Amino acid sequence: MSIWKYLFNLEERRNWWTRKMPDCPLRDYYEVDFPDKDSDWRQVDYLAVDYETTGLDQKTDQILSIGFTTVRGESLCLDDATHFLTKPTVEIPESSAVVHGILDDEAASAKPLEEALPILLSALAGKVMLAHHAAIEYQFLSNACKRIYGYPFIGPVVDTLALEVRAFRSRDKAIQSGDLRLGAARARYKLPRYPAHNALTDAIAAGELFLAQVAYRDGKRAPKLKDLTVIS
Repeated sequence: MSIWKYLFNLEERRNWWTRKMPDCPLRDYYEVDFPDKDSDWRQVDYLAVDYETTGLDQKTDQILSIGFTTVRGESLCLDDATHFLTKPTVEIPESSAVVHGILDDEAASAKPLEEALPILLSALAGKVMLAHHAAIEYQFLSNACKRIYGYPFIGPVVDTLALEVRAFRSRDKAIQSGDLRLGAARARYKLPRYPAHNALTDAIAAGELFLAQVAYRDGKRAPKLKDLTVIS
């Protein structure tokens, strides 16, 4: 099925999945049109997203917490900022617990992923997913949808890490180790330093970084959505 992404655009694939799958929260997400890739970037809503997980293996590790907030126009909309834990089906490895501070006893009373995914999918409907190193958020979400609904997640994506790579290349600057980390990228735009490894804080940090990246983007023409996405 991976050949589909080369033969059909996102909107065509969205329509196909909508016709194929039964009623479920993922179908509800697909029933909302994706933003027009030719739109001015300011006319599109984005959902800045971050997770904490049991590890970085997208096939076997699990989501432990989800944080998100909307970016609309040139503003971060904190009135809908959301953060919650999700209950894993495995013990949390010590190696990941020391990073994000989520322990088994705390996670045991969290929402099962079956209850958490509809909240995230509803928030994403009609928006562009926005994240730093977005492949992680995208693949964890798609794999979770496959397990729970039997179908993958697709949608337009803006990756602030990819935008930072483009900025380095446009200035013909070499990328050094650590340059692309979220905190290092924010520091280059004189954004404040936030504590890392809280899903909502990191989502907000990515949203602020995105707005700074677009504001300082080379070129006088305001970019269209397709100029900023890695998946569109």
